[in-house]
Amino acid sequence: MADDDDGYQSDSASATSASLASSARNFIYENGRRYHSFREGSYSFPNDDREQDREDLKHAMYLKLFNGALHFAPIDGEAAPNVIDLGTGTGIWAIDFADLYPSSTVLGIDLSPIQTMWVPPNLKFMVDDAEDEWLHPQNHFDLVHTRHTVQAFRNWPQLFQRALTHLKPGAWMECQEIDHMPMSDDDSVKPDNAMYQYWQNVTDGLLNVGVQFRTASTLAGHMRAAGFVNVTERVFYVPIGVWPKNRQLREVGLYWRAVLMEGLEAIALGPLTRGLGWRKEEIAVFLANVRKAYLDPNTHAWMPFYIVYGQKP
Repeated sequence: MADDDDGYQSDSASATSASLASSARNFIYENGRRYHSFREGSYSFPNDDREQDREDLKHAMYLKLFNGALHFAPIDGEAAPNVIDLGTGTGIWAIDFADLYPSSTVLGIDLSPIQTMWVPPNLKFMVDDAEDEWLHPQNHFDLVHTRHTVQAFRNWPQLFQRALTHLKPGAWMECQEIDHMPMSDDDSVKPDNAMYQYWQNVTDGLLNVGVQFRTASTLAGHMRAAGFVNVTERVFYVPIGVWPKNRQLREVGLYWRAVLMEGLEAIALGPLTRGLGWRKEEIAVFLANVRKAYLDPNTHAWMPFYIVYGQKP
């Protein structure tokens, strides 16, 4: 059994606990779900075990969609000694990257200290807010990475400027972000569809608390405006459900529908109660119709997933 853990070390002392204020673990409980306490209220989604399982299911879905690729920026991971993952969540991307590139030093930062205690020796986690001033040296990182953080960051232009400052010349930043508004090619998703209304309400609620949710399609422009060069945008289409004929996309759609349905309440509670003033009971009634919409075989919905990467001159 010891051989299975060879090369791993406990992160509790050297990487996480040493980086935390004790108050970061005094989580906030609201509407039956658990939320972060560090920078309380700045992130509207929960961080409890149910949400962590959902985040890890997302990762499995992306590996299926991307044929196992963790990044698209043309970096040599073995020649990228300093990598930072902003909004690392459970840390699953950072763990896989650190495993794949053992010569890299990977840092994952998040508002919540929820990451596993057992990590590769070249990975550390730290509680921090990426929208604060960065404490790292200038010209330090070889890769800055984000994934699924459109609901977290409020000022992307500023974030890109900071990343540019702290990247080495010639180094890369990569953002992997989805536009959560469902679309269809056959007009099966209309504005009166409960699925569409759900995401519109979430978008409106987040806007009322200061978060521009639908920013994925704007990231390439923000990156260029910040001064990045060789900016590349790739768009993947993520189906919702098993309607695609392509086997790989059917599997991706099965994963993604499970992710979205498991997260119905988790995603809606914060934006709709904090941002729109809904009561939990109202949300429960609304979600019943949304579940039916997700399972409707006549709905051929998809969401665009944006891979955007650029290089510091």
